[in-house]
Amino acid sequence: MKKVHGSSEGTTAPLSKAFEINGLVYFSGQVHADGDLKLHGETIEEKFLYTMERIEENLALANLTKDDIIRLQIYITDITQLPALNAEYMKYFDKHPFPARTAIGVSALPLGADLEIDIIAARS
Repeated sequence: MKKVHGSSEGTTAPLSKAFEINGLVYFSGQVHADGDLKLHGETIEEKFLYTMERIEENLALANLTKDDIIRLQIYITDITQLPALNAEYMKYFDKHPFPARTAIGVSALPLGADLEIDIIAARS
């Protein structure tokens, strides 16, 4: 059975925040922007932390936490910033095992963002 967590009704985004199927919750990508589409953060570390705050808000809609994340896909417009992002990532996810992860260099992201992250979380 499929369950929706969050909605984009009333916005221009043609998506749902998350779908849950058999205990796995698939979340739409998040960039380092607020609800008014204003980008936040100067450094890649600040952008990562802001994006993860937004992700945690979406996790809460499904009664989940960052500890339930099992997979991340990170899209970054400047792949040379990956070492700095990795350092912040290891502070944020401060215990093993880390979620499975892919980092992908891209030429552009929505709203002119430098970073987008999508996740999959699992119910315990």
